[in-house]
Amino acid sequence: MFKKYLRVLAYVKPYLGYAILNIIFNLLVIIFSLVSFVMLIPFLNLLFGIEKLVEIKPELSFSPESVMDYLNYFISQIIITRGKVDALIFICIFLLSTFFCRNAFRFLAMFYLANVRIGAVKGIRNDVYNKILILPLSFYTAHKKGDIMARITTDVQEVEYSIMSYLEMLVRDPVTIIAYFITLFVISPQLTLFVIVLLPITGFVIGRIGRSLRRESKIGQNRFAGLLSTIEETISGLRIIKAFTAIGFSNQRFLDRNQDYSDTMLGIYRTRDLSSPLSEFLSSVVIIIVLWFGGKLVLSDDPAITAAMFITYIVIFSQIIPPGKTFATGFYSIQKGLASAERIFDILDAEEVIEEKIDAVEKKQFEREIEYRNVSFSYKTDPVLKNINCKIEKGRIIALVGQSGGGKSTFVDLLPRFYDTTEGEILIDGIPIKDCKIDDIRGLMGIVTQEAILFNDTVLNNIAFGADDISEEDVISAARVANAHEFIEKMDEGYQSNIGDRGSKLSGGQRQRLSIARAILRNPPILILDEATSALDTESERLVQDALAKVMTNRTSIVIAHRLSTIVHADEIIVLKKGEIVERGTHKELLLKDGEYKKLHDLQAFDSRS
Repeated sequence: MFKKYLRVLAYVKPYLGYAILNIIFNLLVIIFSLVSFVMLIPFLNLLFGIEKLVEIKPELSFSPESVMDYLNYFISQIIITRGKVDALIFICIFLLSTFFCRNAFRFLAMFYLANVRIGAVKGIRNDVYNKILILPLSFYTAHKKGDIMARITTDVQEVEYSIMSYLEMLVRDPVTIIAYFITLFVISPQLTLFVIVLLPITGFVIGRIGRSLRRESKIGQNRFAGLLSTIEETISGLRIIKAFTAIGFSNQRFLDRNQDYSDTMLGIYRTRDLSSPLSEFLSSVVIIIVLWFGGKLVLSDDPAITAAMFITYIVIFSQIIPPGKTFATGFYSIQKGLASAERIFDILDAEEVIEEKIDAVEKKQFEREIEYRNVSFSYKTDPVLKNINCKIEKGRIIALVGQSGGGKSTFVDLLPRFYDTTEGEILIDGIPIKDCKIDDIRGLMGIVTQEAILFNDTVLNNIAFGADDISEEDVISAARVANAHEFIEKMDEGYQSNIGDRGSKLSGGQRQRLSIARAILRNPPILILDEATSALDTESERLVQDALAKVMTNRTSIVIAHRLSTIVHADEIIVLKKGEIVERGTHKELLLKDGEYKKLHDLQAFDSRS
C-alpha cells in the first residue's frame, strides 16, 4: 500500500514549488494558532488574580519559561497602567489579529495546493491516455472498452477526490498534532504522557476499518467498470437488441449489474461514513478521560497543574481533535482511492509488447521489396500463421484470398507492427522492421479497412487526420481522387461539415471514400486494403473501386479481397488456408491449377447466378 501511495505522490514532483509554499503557509497557520491559545494562560492567571502582577521586566530568551514570564510581565504592565478592562480589550484585539492571519494563511495554503492537486491528476490522466495509445491491439482484445474508459475517467477522478484532496493532510495534520503535543507536554508532561498511552487504541480501530474499506472499494470500482461496459455495448448494439426483441433481456441484465454495484457502494458508504462519528466518539472518550485525570491533578492537595493551565490544556487538546479527525477520515478516503490507483497502475504497468529498440534505424523510403521470412504467429496457443515465406516487390499489387479465419488480416497487421511475429521476421528493403523506428515503418503505409474508422469531427479534419501543415487544397485534391469531392460539396457546410459519431451522418460508401482520401493524402508508397469494399452495395462499390484503382497506381498494394472479381488484375494472388500459403499465382494461373482458388471462384460464381 505504501509503495502505491508513494507512486501516486510522484506526480506531485513537477509542482514541488507550490507544495513547498503550501507547507510554509500551513506552518504559519499552526504558529498563529498556538500563539493565540498560549496567550490564554497568562491572561487567565493575571486577570483573575491567580498570580501576582509582574513589575520587573524579565530577560527574554528562546525557552518556554522565558516566553511565559515575558507575557506575564507584558500583560501585567497593561493591567497596572490601564486596568483589567483595557487588558481584556488588548487580548481580544490580539486574538482577532492572530485569527485573521491564521485564516489568511489558510487561504494561501489552499490556493497553492489547488495547483498541486489539479496538476498531479492531469499528469496521471496524460500518462494513462498515452499508455492506451502505445499498448498493442492484443491488450484491447483482453479488456472491455468500458473497463478501460472507467479507469481513465472515474478511477482517475476517485484518485483526485480520495487521495489528492488529502495531500495537505500529510504535512499539515501531523505537524499540527506534533506541535500541539509539544505545547501540551510543556504545560503538563504527566497529563500528556497519559494521553499518548490512550491514542494507539483509537489508531488500531481506525486501521481495521480502513483495510476493509480498501477491499470493498476495489470491488466497487470493478463493478462500475462492468456497468460502463454494459452501457457501451448497449449503445453499440442497439440495432441488434431491437431487432432480436431483446430489450427486456438487456434491461434485466443492466438492472442486475446495477443492483450488484449499488449493494457494494452501500457497504462502502456505510463503512466510510462510520469513520467520522467513530473517530469523534473515540475523541470524546479520550477528552472525558483527560478531564477526569487532569481534574484529579488540579484538585489534589499538591496540584501539578493550575486551573488556568488546565483550561488552556483542554482548549489546545480540543484543537487536536479536528486534524486528528481529518487524518482518520483521510486515511479511510486514501484506502478507497488506492483501490482506484491499483486499477490505473494495471494499465500503466501493462507490458508494451511492441517495443522500439533504443538504436532503431530510420526508414523514410521504400525502395525495393517487402519480405516475409519464415513468419509464424499465434495470439495465444493456436497458430494463426505458419511458416509464411513471400516477397512483395515494389510497385506490384498482391491480393490475399481465402476462407474466413485463414490469417489474411493477421498477415497485413504484422507489417505495420500492430502485432509482432512469434517466429521469423518481416523485412523492408532487407532491414528487419523490428530494427526500424515504428513511426517510420507506419509512415510508409496507408491503410483502408473494411470498417471505415472515422471521428466525430469535420470532413476536413478526418481526411487530414494525423497530418501536419496540410492545406485545404491538398485535402480537396485527395477527395477528388477518392471520388468524394462531389458528395462533400453537397453537404451543408462542405468540408467543414461534422460527420457525426463514427461518420454516422454518411452512407457506407461515403465513409469508405473518406477513408481512401485520408490514405491518399499521406501519399504512402505501400497501401494496405483490408476488404475495403465487401460491405458496400453495388453502386458504392463501383465508386470505391474506381477510387482504389487511382490510388494503387504506382504504389505497392496488398489487398485482402472477399469478392474475387475485384482482384482479377492483381500481379499475384496468394491463397491462405488455416494460416498457410496453399497457392499463389495470377488469376488465370490459379484457375488452371483447379485447386483452392478455383473452388472459391466457382462458389462465388454460383452464388452470383443464384
